[in-house]
Amino acid sequence: MRLWDGHEFSLGDDPSVTIVVKDPQMVAQFTHPSLDALGAAFVEGKLELEGSIHEVIRVCDEWSQALVEDDADNPPVRSLHDKETDAKAISYHYDLSNAFYQLWLDSDMAYSCAYFETGSETLEQAQQAKFRHLCRKLRLQPGDYLLDVGCGWGGLARYAAREFGAKVFGITLSKAQLTLARERVKAEGLEDLVELQLLDYRDLPQDGRFDKVVSVGMFEHVGHANLEQYCKTLFGAVREGGLVMNHGITAKHTDGRPVGRGAGEFIEKYVFPNGELPHLSMISAEISEAGLEIVDVESLRLHYARTLDHWSERLEDNLEAAAKEVPEQALRIWRLYLAGCAYAFAKGWINLHQILAVKAHADGSHELPWTRDDIYTP
Repeated sequence: MRLWDGHEFSLGDDPSVTIVVKDPQMVAQFTHPSLDALGAAFVEGKLELEGSIHEVIRVCDEWSQALVEDDADNPPVRSLHDKETDAKAISYHYDLSNAFYQLWLDSDMAYSCAYFETGSETLEQAQQAKFRHLCRKLRLQPGDYLLDVGCGWGGLARYAAREFGAKVFGITLSKAQLTLARERVKAEGLEDLVELQLLDYRDLPQDGRFDKVVSVGMFEHVGHANLEQYCKTLFGAVREGGLVMNHGITAKHTDGRPVGRGAGEFIEKYVFPNGELPHLSMISAEISEAGLEIVDVESLRLHYARTLDHWSERLEDNLEAAAKEVPEQALRIWRLYLAGCAYAFAKGWINLHQILAVKAHADGSHELPWTRDDIYTP
């Protein structure tokens, strides 16, 4: 640790990182170094960090763990979710410069967990594998009408149209995403197959017009109070016999409370305002109560840890360029967030689940194959 006056001292043998204290008032907080307090101090410039950002996260967690009681048993605080509030929250997170995201995402700008078939893939390869894995799970066929809820920059929508011949209707609440996504659809000549709109999921048609529905990295923004409506909306959007895929982050605890020692508070304050993570059991119950039958569940926790490692490393390699695209405070937030989330997934604090469900016919039948072999057979 290096103080504001230049004095240095070690907090252990052979230290791997240096915490630079810029504000003398921070010393008092070191007796109770919660993760949100440490993160906030870095974001606000009261602390500087020297060394690998991943190593900094590990050291700060061990420091906090030694001195701060885990408050993860506290009951969760529920957030208010309505169309206006959710639109503002999405804008806060996603309406940064598209150029900023391009610095560390893959070329398709897939801002969700990639899929590593061997573990040695590049980020580009793993994101393409994720698109393929989703489309195969959905048993996507030429001519299928696919609803993409939370389509982002349109990577999955374009892939489904280009590689599987699907007709895609995608929705987002981010104007910045929509603008670039439409440009990319046009550039690939896919306007006849892909339509993207600025639309809240609560305003989706409920006439069962879609053959398949996919929601990737979106339901984290829905909120616990709205999970019932969200699942019923997906049920109403898909035809009988159709499939629904929900791919999203899930909580460690069954009641959906965030991880302890301030990590959840940091994410709520700085990264995902109004974000709430349900446990697998919670979202599964709502999917079932909506009338959908769950037929497949897959955990991709370590896949997301690897994805975030890639994102964090790419951002760290492009800090100078990133500083030209976003304010200094925003860049500090993202550096901590990406490295911190990689650590959280690796430690098992949060998870990622793909849940596939079918809207069975009135007699209970559906057309899914007897096994999952077709998902993995080209």
